Amino acid sequence: MSGFRPCAIVPTYRHADALGGVLTALAAKGLPVIVVDDGNDADTAKRIAVICSGIEGVALLRRASNGGKGAAVLDGLASAASRGFTHAVQVDADGQHDIARVDDFLETARAHPDALVTGEPVYDQTIPRNRRIARWITHFWVAVNTLTWRYMDSMCGFRVYPVEATLAVARSARIAQRMAFDTEILVRLVWRDTEVITLPVAVTYPAGNHSNFALWDDNLRISGMHAKLFFGMLARSPMLLYRRLGRRSDAGPRHWAAIAERGSYAGLWFLGLVYRLFGRRACLVAVSPVVLFFFLTGSEQRRGSLSYLHHAHQAGLIAERPGWRLSFRHFLAFGSSAVDKLAAWTGNIRMADVEGVDEGDFAKAKATGEGAVVLTAHYGNPEVLRALATLGEHWRVTVLVHTVHAVRFNRLINAFSDSALVRVIQVTSVGPDTAILLQEAVARGEWVVMAGDRVPVTGNARISWAPFLGEAAPFPQGPHILAALLKCPVYLLFCLREGPRHRIRFEKMAERIVLPRKDRDAALAASVADYAARLERHLRAAPLQWFNFFDFWHPAGLRAPSAALPPHRDRTGVS
Repeated sequence: MSGFRPCAIVPTYRHADALGGVLTALAAKGLPVIVVDDGNDADTAKRIAVICSGIEGVALLRRASNGGKGAAVLDGLASAASRGFTHAVQVDADGQHDIARVDDFLETARAHPDALVTGEPVYDQTIPRNRRIARWITHFWVAVNTLTWRYMDSMCGFRVYPVEATLAVARSARIAQRMAFDTEILVRLVWRDTEVITLPVAVTYPAGNHSNFALWDDNLRISGMHAKLFFGMLARSPMLLYRRLGRRSDAGPRHWAAIAERGSYAGLWFLGLVYRLFGRRACLVAVSPVVLFFFLTGSEQRRGSLSYLHHAHQAGLIAERPGWRLSFRHFLAFGSSAVDKLAAWTGNIRMADVEGVDEGDFAKAKATGEGAVVLTAHYGNPEVLRALATLGEHWRVTVLVHTVHAVRFNRLINAFSDSALVRVIQVTSVGPDTAILLQEAVARGEWVVMAGDRVPVTGNARISWAPFLGEAAPFPQGPHILAALLKCPVYLLFCLREGPRHRIRFEKMAERIVLPRKDRDAALAASVADYAARLERHLRAAPLQWFNFFDFWHPAGLRAPSAALPPHRDRTGVS
């Protein structure tokens, strides 16, 4: 393959309303675009032609009759090959996907030219219930037909295809031509040992959005496709099993949001009931086999655990040499934390269970009555703050969370807890409306709590690299930007389990975070580095209570610029 020449392919059938915005966004990124009119009626075809003619770099390819999404994409790929393009970004014409992510997708495809780069949707509340159910059924069968749970959304219409490899697969088999295409082409590429890299992408269902999905016909076609692939998998199962067992990893590292939530709502509800009826010890007994199951089946999570443990060992936080025993203890600590989180959100933690409530900066901060930003991390159990807010303390807390990634757990919260003192706001990014809401909350004296240790779901542009456990790691700028916007004190909060009780660790990070226009980037980098240094210092108290089970230093394959690399550190943590 000579060079890297990408284009975009936009199949469209009865989707003229959003098409102009999609094409404009793609053209603004300098991408040549091939629009495939999939046999639209005369009026719609005329509208599509007018839209395409008004945007530079857009070529229109018209099919004489409607053949379905798969047929349209394959025609687009054939056209791309004839024009010398090596890769094609497939984007649906209905405006559901976040086009801003195209740059990240292309950057990944450039670094992995033989891979299929596909979106891992991050849905908002607009997704129809029937779509979510249908997707989960398909994902189950994709797991069966690839013998791995890694590909958790095979139906996403936002991808970068390697053109020649995809056409070769299409020539070798009768690929589904309609809605089953996205799934079948992914499975067959996996069968051919094509690397599949997933990146998160925000997905919304616009008001008035028209769906081309034919409930009965397409479900029948998809069912037939799964049956066909199942028998194909049986014939290939020795080869697929050999690959799974013979490799440490079947693909590159993923963004944390692309690692799907595991477990069922019924199981979480059962654990909540066990805790309420029999207490923490019984709940720990009940959760232990679940932890063992996830440890044995979660290869990506195990790799993330071992990566962190090796960094912690080299930095002198952990004396024991990392291995599977220490990793399993790490998983067990997470299971214990999950039980404590369950207790916090369901009203089963008492004030006597928590130390440090009336000490130091924590007591001073409560006494002022001021609103504040509280930065935390996936370390220990910051959810205990919620329990304190409702157990005699009675101050209000607003928690920003990525609850799309924890839908089942939040359903559990609603089932067991009716407190109104803690407001949970689901966010993938903070827009103007959310910022105004948070400004009002701080003015009322509320604390706005958010984690500062995971890079953004909807893009990696707003990150800073900071030394962390001996290697530069990416941290989000968003919490620091928001804190500067809210113009209030900024605190750091962790809550660790120490024996039978919890211990609040709370300190003031800054009276204000100020980001001057002239040196804004430098000020942001300094604030992020301060957060990372404080976090590393606190980690020494309970290193196994760090719960980021993914490649924290290289999520989705991110690499630090050379200028961000810290000096070499030996295992004692001394530079």
